[in-house]
Amino acid sequence: MTLPESKVEQTALKKSGRQFMYQPTEKIAVIEVDNFPALGKLTAMRFLEWVQYNPEGVISLPTGRTPEHFIKWVKHYIQNWGKEAVAAELEEFGLDTKITPRMDLLRFVQIDEFYPINPTHSNSFSYYIKKFYIDSLGLDIKKALLINAWTTGVPENSLIKEIFPDNIVDLSLRTRFERNSLERLQKSVIERVDQYCTEYETRIRDMGGIGFFIGGIGPDGHIGFNVHGSDHYSTTRLTATNYETQAAAAVDLGGIEIARNRLVITIGLSTITQNPDTVAIIIAAGESKAKVIQEAVESEISNLYPATVLQKLKNSRFYLTKGAALLLTERQCEDLKKNDSLPRQTIEKIIIDLAVRQNKSIQDLKAADFDSTRSARSIAKAGTYTIPEMIQTSRDSLKAKIERGLAQIENERFLHTAPHHDDIMLGYWAYIMHLTRTPLNIHHFAYMTSGFNAVTNAYVHELLNILLKHLDTPAYQQFMDTGYFDPSDEIARNRDVYRYLDGVAAHRRTMQEDGEARRLLRNLMFLFEETSPKQLKNRVRELIMYFETQYPGKKDLPYIQQFKGMIREWEADLLWGYLGFSNKNVFHLRLGFYKGDIFTEEPSVERDVPPVLELLEKVKPTTITVALDPEASGPDTHYKVLQIISEALKIYQEKTGRKDIKIWGYRNVWYRFNASEADIMVPVSLNSLAVLENAFDKCFGSQRNASFPSYELDGPFSRLARKIMVDQYLDIKTCLGREFFYQSTHPRLRACHGLVYIKEMQPDEFYNRTMELRKATEAK
Repeated sequence: MTLPESKVEQTALKKSGRQFMYQPTEKIAVIEVDNFPALGKLTAMRFLEWVQYNPEGVISLPTGRTPEHFIKWVKHYIQNWGKEAVAAELEEFGLDTKITPRMDLLRFVQIDEFYPINPTHSNSFSYYIKKFYIDSLGLDIKKALLINAWTTGVPENSLIKEIFPDNIVDLSLRTRFERNSLERLQKSVIERVDQYCTEYETRIRDMGGIGFFIGGIGPDGHIGFNVHGSDHYSTTRLTATNYETQAAAAVDLGGIEIARNRLVITIGLSTITQNPDTVAIIIAAGESKAKVIQEAVESEISNLYPATVLQKLKNSRFYLTKGAALLLTERQCEDLKKNDSLPRQTIEKIIIDLAVRQNKSIQDLKAADFDSTRSARSIAKAGTYTIPEMIQTSRDSLKAKIERGLAQIENERFLHTAPHHDDIMLGYWAYIMHLTRTPLNIHHFAYMTSGFNAVTNAYVHELLNILLKHLDTPAYQQFMDTGYFDPSDEIARNRDVYRYLDGVAAHRRTMQEDGEARRLLRNLMFLFEETSPKQLKNRVRELIMYFETQYPGKKDLPYIQQFKGMIREWEADLLWGYLGFSNKNVFHLRLGFYKGDIFTEEPSVERDVPPVLELLEKVKPTTITVALDPEASGPDTHYKVLQIISEALKIYQEKTGRKDIKIWGYRNVWYRFNASEADIMVPVSLNSLAVLENAFDKCFGSQRNASFPSYELDGPFSRLARKIMVDQYLDIKTCLGREFFYQSTHPRLRACHGLVYIKEMQPDEFYNRTMELRKATEAK
């Protein structure tokens, strides 16, 4: 394939050291960059380059978190276009700085929108577009074609919430008779919306189609809301979505309960490709997107993979971080060829993957098996090691990792850290159950954010009503008189936990509700600095009214965020109460970067690092655990917390000179280790799996109904964590053979039905895996 005509793309391609497209395996051109901010920077430059030569062009830009750095870079370049440093940077990528891009002349087309949704609500895409594209970048709203998903088709003097109670729209009315007058009205509105979609499509085509399109890609491969299985000839339409898309939208809409019933209006796949000259760019960051990217780039045109429709366009591209491009076949093979001496971990990964693919134990692999995949054939031909040597080394390595997971660990000081309150449990609960059985280990648990985003309004409303029932009881009057609810009383705070857990043990919901109500009241007294029972009751009623009137997904006021965060903190206190730990072992740091904005604020060395450093100085750990998710894989909070801990530990080491600290990286439901990456594999019994699910259900009440689930499983995170552990065990059982487990002399191996993976690192290796916070801040 020839080089791209764009000078920006030519420069970026040269910097990447890659080909533009590895034909015939790759069907769409790809440009790789190092990280998420660099992805936004490249996309911004290519956009500005196009705008320079298409000043009145038709553009369609994405919403959500993916374009965060694209928006920031475009704004930065526009505001500083004439400055020398910016000009030099732009000219390095081939832009002509004598031509100033005009944002106000561009015509904007909205890609999609939830239906129905009020455009003034902050979780609507219309609101997002007005805030981040029109107001921030200077687009002209008069030249914007926006989707009206609120009043379209609604009769005069009617309200859509009256026509569609609870925002539930029944599309079967398109093809069946209505049963009553309300359904008759609903059917007429749906028909008008359908006509509106046709007219929306016509307006796009009358403009000549979309000239410049940027899109993200969903967990099922969706582009816009054209989900897995969408017709490649689809046009703008009102449609339902699938579970994966609903799970991804749950955060925006305030929970999966709402997302399940919300329809969407989306432009179609043929809308995107109608103009043969369209520049269509899909941007994706992080290893968690690698599989869906491989399917989109390497598959033939198929309804199963919506992005394959872009093969019709000569100017279609995928801009990817290295993580997102990780599974692209030819690039993997190219990387293997570049290594004169293949790392043992790389060989081990290929052999494990081969064994699982062939459904054979490692020791049963033959030369013919190595010839069945490109990567296995490459390591066999490399000649670094013979096939028998690689088989033996890989098998011995897996056994050693499991032996480490069985080893008794004593005299360690653990600092278990987590971005969110269920991360530790979902990552390695089964291991903690073993580590805490000896009194010779010391454990502390630290939560970096308040996690309020995971608490729905409906759940808080439920808790407040429970509290209201308790406030007038004689027991609570006595508690108030004796000062039991003093927020600083640690003994009483622990009693809240014991009361709830006694209720769990006794299967008595009334005792559990009592414990919940006690802690909730204690938190309210702290927040409002109130001690009067009458005033507290008024506060509770005010809050009930607040949660009844707020639309789900709206950003809460700071004190409401703190209140929700305290509910999450209570849940973590309950969890460690299960294992006998009190509040003095649990730290809630509430780092300042976590504020509930759509684009999470960047961590600050001055604000966010000192609380972690202070905790390190207090605990003096020998082992620190961290959620080791790569950048842009899973919630971005995880990677930002990782940067903060890395910076704090570096300062701590410099101050103390300590070199005896180990870091254990864990992962949970957001991203997984390959078995070759893990250093410790911990056998998990059916008992541990059962306790995991029970403790999650009883302690994490806000997560019990899985309001913000993973797209991988429709259910609570504990069930997905269990599935991951079992899947990991099944892979290793295949690699080592069932006899390794079933006929072992060790009872924990015979009882094994799951595996937890841990990556152990020395500080220097840990630092190398995280971009330095100061450098990251400068890059962004």
